Amino acid sequence: MHPSNKASQQKSAISQERRAFLRSATGLGGIALHAMLAEESSATGNNKPTSSRGQPHFAPRAKNVIWLFMRGGVSHMESFDPKPALNRFAGKSISETPFADVQSPEKLNKVRVVVINDANGQQRNKIYPLQVGFTRHGKSGIAVSNWFPHIGSRIDDIAVIRSMWTTDDNHGAQVQFHSGRHMLDPRVPTIGAWVNYGLGSLNDNLPQFISMGPRYFDRSDGHYLGPAYDAVKLKVDPKNPLEFARPEGDISTAEQALGFGLVNRLNKLASKDYPRDKALDARIKSYELAFRMQAAVPDIIRFDQETASTQRLYGLDQKETRTFGEQLLAARRFAERGVRFIQIMHGDGAAGAWDQHSNLKAKHSELAMQVDRPIAGLLQDLKQRGMLDETLVVFATEFGRTPGSQGSNGRDHHPHGFSVWMAGGGIRGGITHGQTDEIGFHAVESPHYVTDVHATLLHQLGLHSHRLHAEGHQRLEEDFGHVIHEILG
Repeated sequence: MHPSNKASQQKSAISQERRAFLRSATGLGGIALHAMLAEESSATGNNKPTSSRGQPHFAPRAKNVIWLFMRGGVSHMESFDPKPALNRFAGKSISETPFADVQSPEKLNKVRVVVINDANGQQRNKIYPLQVGFTRHGKSGIAVSNWFPHIGSRIDDIAVIRSMWTTDDNHGAQVQFHSGRHMLDPRVPTIGAWVNYGLGSLNDNLPQFISMGPRYFDRSDGHYLGPAYDAVKLKVDPKNPLEFARPEGDISTAEQALGFGLVNRLNKLASKDYPRDKALDARIKSYELAFRMQAAVPDIIRFDQETASTQRLYGLDQKETRTFGEQLLAARRFAERGVRFIQIMHGDGAAGAWDQHSNLKAKHSELAMQVDRPIAGLLQDLKQRGMLDETLVVFATEFGRTPGSQGSNGRDHHPHGFSVWMAGGGIRGGITHGQTDEIGFHAVESPHYVTDVHATLLHQLGLHSHRLHAEGHQRLEEDFGHVIHEILG
């Protein structure tokens, strides 16, 4: 055998042995792999961002993001964009209203209202009246749906953007809202991955991008940035908070530490005869982070450390709000300890529970009950702890619902105009920005594509979206987005 082939086989055998040892000794899999790969790629210059790692482009207003995403499509007209004209035109077809020839914003290529006829030639999707009343709240007097009374009580801390639009009319729009690209386009990094990529760690014992709740579409975040920037998926379970990161066998902390020490000695021996395996080195470091996380993460979601009043604030005392409330309380505790981007997805099922093609009133009111009190509790808790100034909270959904009915008591998908809101992190509260037309069909004033939310968020973190890119990858103008300066404090 040629000496070079023999050496190559020996190197491969050692690498395989080291990998096998890590799997058997720790059982931690790749839970923290991406965090250490991120550090490794920065150290070697791979995919290096335009700013030095951990150095924002300019002074930030925010340090953390709590990203609340309602999967399925929340009706903007029954949440944060009241449209009393729906009651006036109820039962009429679009062609029987003054909005028959309404046009989309310029970015939507002026697509006209599509009139759909049934088999008898009658127009479907007749105007469906509002299914809930609205109440004005706070000093700002902004009207909020009666399904969200607790969030309404915090409206003076919130900037509601009523003029969002996107281009995907199916639930792949969840991918589009997070990345800026249509699901049928080549996949690109999500907003959480960009934050992870552009900013350094605030806590070396924790990942910088975590995700809680259901995801059914694009489950990768980093894409061309690499898996180093993907979210670590966490599950809030007080009885078993970090099930996926426990050792596979009955291994004590001391035994794990002994295993890591042996691996390090093996690495030093191998490095004398073979080139340094940088990828494996990064993986070994990731196991060390996972080892530290075994203590750090369970401590964060140990809610018995919180007062009874705080637990009630998040709704942990109520069956309907407990699950989401635990996630939001965990989010506050993660943000408190330096996690940059905490993503929480609400609404199970492939499409998402908010997808009400029928029984909208019953289902939306039920889902709103699950999230309303915990979200208001989060905003109040952050504010009273002095954290809201540096923690940016986003409430988003992939699209809105049609002003017309679907079937007898539901609404269809609607990408032409919908609402999201932002609070904290230097956002000006107690304001609304942008408008849809009188029946909520199109964004007609200050329309914002979904990446404008991304650009605004990055700006508050001290990052310029146009300067944040990876070598060898071209980004489209829409990917960058534009800062919504009107909502900044």
